[in-house]
Amino acid sequence: MVSSKDRARKLAREKLDRQLARRAAKQRRRRQIQAGVGAAGALLLVVGGVAWLGGAFESDKSGTDAADSDVCAWTRQNASTNTSLKDVGEPPTSGIPTSGSRTMTITTDKGAPIVVSLDLANAPCSAADLAYLAGKRFYDNTTCHELTTEGAVRCGDPSGTGQGGPTYSVYNENVPLKPEPAPSASGSPAPSKAPAAPLYPKGTVALIGDPPGTNGSQFLIFHKDFTPKGEPQYPIVGMVTGGMETVAAIGKIPTVANDTGDKVKPKDKITVQSVTVGEPSAADAVTPPAVTPSAVAAPSAAPSAARRS
Repeated sequence: MVSSKDRARKLAREKLDRQLARRAAKQRRRRQIQAGVGAAGALLLVVGGVAWLGGAFESDKSGTDAADSDVCAWTRQNASTNTSLKDVGEPPTSGIPTSGSRTMTITTDKGAPIVVSLDLANAPCSAADLAYLAGKRFYDNTTCHELTTEGAVRCGDPSGTGQGGPTYSVYNENVPLKPEPAPSASGSPAPSKAPAAPLYPKGTVALIGDPPGTNGSQFLIFHKDFTPKGEPQYPIVGMVTGGMETVAAIGKIPTVANDTGDKVKPKDKITVQSVTVGEPSAADAVTPPAVTPSAVAAPSAAPSAARRS
């Protein structure tokens, strides 16, 4: 018999698929409009001058820009089937910055603050998610409950179980793609002469959801370079720009078995004292090197590092 939790997840995935389809259609319409504007630029200069004299460009305050009103979409999660979720409302869907960067500062009890540059161009909704939760003091006095086998510290769950988060989720925005091997003269993939750049370089900050594509408050900070054997699962939201020595020190903490028997629980408690996010800035935006982001990734099978603790 299918459990109520499985049914809830299935419904959430179906809702997410519909949202992604609408988002893709909107992007296609936007590109078509931009192409049409470029092709007809000279004509618009003439027609626009006449229209301006006739008052055609006066603001219509009764409506709003459709793109601005739907920059992000948040999928409601059922707190009755997951009691580890915490209701703090939902972020706005409009007025989301989509260029530049924002500085996120993570203060722990393990050393200097960890400073992260959030990538607003490639992950505007993921960044808005973190900023909203930080503003609600969602992360204050929580723990980083896992040191994953993939070389990352996992934080952001107030329950410390791997199941916690807000009562909404955000889709994958910026999941890297594995590069296709170049074909040889015979048509078969040619062996690479140099090692490929890691898809998740040391210092990468990414969201993690269970199932993938239902991201909330939990995030990973990689203290080692990592490239998955299968398809990448984690949407990248930024890069560490300061306090990497703290991340490295946390990565060296011994691990013990958690409640499910996986040896991923830090032996020493890692406390997140606070998380703050600054205002958007066009300067000093930092993006991971040698990473090709995908447009919007749909949910797929949960990775091993996303095991519940």
